[in-house]
Amino acid sequence: MSKLLRLICCLASVGLAACTRIEPLETDGRLVVAVRETPAFFQQQEGATASGFEHDLVTAFADSLDLKVKFIKAVDAYELNDLALAGRVHIAASMPLGNGSLQYSTPIRTVTQWIIGHDDVLGPQRLTALAGRSVEVMAGSPLADTLRGLDEKSRPLVIEVPGVDEMELLARVAEHKAELVAVHDIHLDLGVNFYPELIPLLQLPGKLEIGWAFGGEGAAVLRAKADAFITTARADGTLARIHDRYFGHIKRINAAGIAQFLDDTRSKLPNWRRHFQSAQDLTGIDWRLLAALAYQESHWDPLATSPTGVRGMMMLTEDTADHLHVKNRLDAQESIRAGSRYLAELVEQVPASAKHPDRLWLALSAYNLGMGHFRGARAIAMKMKRDPDIWYDMKQVLPQLARPEIYARLKSGAARGGEAVIMVENIRSYYDILSRFEAAYASPYPVQSALSPR
Repeated sequence: MSKLLRLICCLASVGLAACTRIEPLETDGRLVVAVRETPAFFQQQEGATASGFEHDLVTAFADSLDLKVKFIKAVDAYELNDLALAGRVHIAASMPLGNGSLQYSTPIRTVTQWIIGHDDVLGPQRLTALAGRSVEVMAGSPLADTLRGLDEKSRPLVIEVPGVDEMELLARVAEHKAELVAVHDIHLDLGVNFYPELIPLLQLPGKLEIGWAFGGEGAAVLRAKADAFITTARADGTLARIHDRYFGHIKRINAAGIAQFLDDTRSKLPNWRRHFQSAQDLTGIDWRLLAALAYQESHWDPLATSPTGVRGMMMLTEDTADHLHVKNRLDAQESIRAGSRYLAELVEQVPASAKHPDRLWLALSAYNLGMGHFRGARAIAMKMKRDPDIWYDMKQVLPQLARPEIYARLKSGAARGGEAVIMVENIRSYYDILSRFEAAYASPYPVQSALSPR
């Protein structure tokens, strides 16, 4: 596709306003950023707040410049490049570094590249076995250049698929609509959480450095500011915390566990879906998160009982059940409503200085530990110079509650904080999967909670 044609397409895909040359930063007061919507780096569902690694990192950069951010969604990598090259955005995010005539930031991350197949289909075991085979990639992906740059004895037939993201590409393999696809490692790690039948077959040679691209007037000045921000963000842990927020949990559950969860989602969840949605009506917490919590606690078994005496779908202790006026912990509906109310209470008790989604992950750890141990862990975190409002920091502190020299300082005593970390990370994985395969539920009742938009 020619540059002229792609720029014409830009008018149709992102609108006339997005294709007009931007004002200088000091004039407009907004940082205009082109992003490609992908489950890994940027998502904005209708009526929801945008989120994702690139969203949070770009927003932090804009905050450092005392600017607001305007995100423009690009259809593919071609359009990202064209928007930056034409000076219609200040930054094109998630760009491979060093290609074309744009200016580039220092690397934000480095990715490896993989050929992916289905586990019940015999795939290539060496590069030379790729020759002549069809490999699908997302349109505009640098993976296409990597594959076409292979030695002639290893070069496959590269098929660039338009209008799909990486997860949709991986779904094509899972559904036997494509034999082989190529993606980066971060999308592979995400994809196997949704499609456990995927298997990495070959790692392609070389690695890609990904960062931000700058074009148009003022590109050099903005690039220098971005480089300084990225260096600081790497040194002070900002990059690590944002990475953990979106990717820190994705490799916790093995393929067999994911496959079992997906099977249980089909066979068990329909029996309880309405009860979780009713609990969302009550608390304002996404029913899929509540279902993920229940699965971690009991595998959706309403009669579950542990050796320590916690019971039911949401594995309530006797004290918690009494507090919530539960008559029968083994009644699934009553357990789901009570456990959901308890989680909502815990969210409200986590200091408002903790922002979503960290506030939710922190409350889930308190669901496991109890609020006494949770408050003790926050005190320990501050003494260890960790931020008690950030899950990334707290999940490094919580396992310390099992150490005698640590729990001796706590009124609540010892706790298995490591188990709380595993629980929360598993719930995050289950929630991601349910969010992909189960529809959101729009409650007909106005509910205000700590997780509701203010």
